[in-house]
Amino acid sequence: MSAPCPICKKPSIPEYRPFCSKRCADVDLQRWLTNRYAIPVVDDDSRPDDEDSED
Repeated sequence: MSAPCPICKKPSIPEYRPFCSKRCADVDLQRWLTNRYAIPVVDDDSRPDDEDSED
């Protein structure tokens, strides 16, 4: 059994996996393109900045 569609929770179908239809796939794409989804970024403050060095 496959995971449900992440948009509408209906069973997914192989043609549009992981979605259940082209409509749900397009809804997901639109959300990415309009920045509704974002990948979290973790800033690494542990390394020194090049500008702050006094060499």
